[in-house]
Amino acid sequence: MLKKERQAYILQQINIHNKVLSSDLSVQMNVSEDTIRRDLQELDEQGKITKVHGGALSKAFHFTLQSNVVYQQTEKRMIAQKAIALLRDGMFVLLSGGTTIVEMVKILPKELNVTFITVSLPVALELLNHPNSQVIFLGNLLSKNAQIAVGAEVVTRLSEITADICFLGTNSIDAEKGITDLEWEVIEVKRAMISSALKTVSLAISEKVNTVQRLQVCKLDAIHTLITELEPTDTRLESYKTAGLQIL
Repeated sequence: MLKKERQAYILQQINIHNKVLSSDLSVQMNVSEDTIRRDLQELDEQGKITKVHGGALSKAFHFTLQSNVVYQQTEKRMIAQKAIALLRDGMFVLLSGGTTIVEMVKILPKELNVTFITVSLPVALELLNHPNSQVIFLGNLLSKNAQIAVGAEVVTRLSEITADICFLGTNSIDAEKGITDLEWEVIEVKRAMISSALKTVSLAISEKVNTVQRLQVCKLDAIHTLITELEPTDTRLESYKTAGLQIL
């Protein structure tokens, strides 16, 4: 694989999953980790990614508050519109982090009166612009990679909440492996959010569907609804429908 092809693949994977590991890329492309590290260094110097220890982060995700560049923004806005249709006045709603959740918050109806509870700093700041909804930010140690609060205190506070619905920004989802991610502290928080909600909705662009990361957040039966930008009849969603998920 030529360098140009490698770097294009790296950018695609970072845009889809927000974070990549050098070791995973090495296996996927059958090249050495040294080669991957050099590619990541070049892409970082070009301003296309943020290189971190062991891998890289998406610029669009990591600098949500400073940048208008959102990967697949049209598709994420479509997902957001579908998600908003599930909201009702008086609800208590849990929101995770991620650019799709931020897009959802940006287009909330102004008249909506909901109590939003979030661990995401960018989401909480965006919610401050909403005139009629309450915002509860569960703060603690911030994960610089995921831009959400993590740690035992956050997990404990989530266990004291019963939310009507949880909207979960999703890294990867697969009919057999369920929802998966890369960072253990983030996974612990997402698990606590799922446990604290009467209903959990997974938000995922279609490029994240049928993909798997190293660590499991939950099995498929822990969530109730999957929202993508696709039509519910799309064949790529058939296995999720067969598993009993509501598809929007």
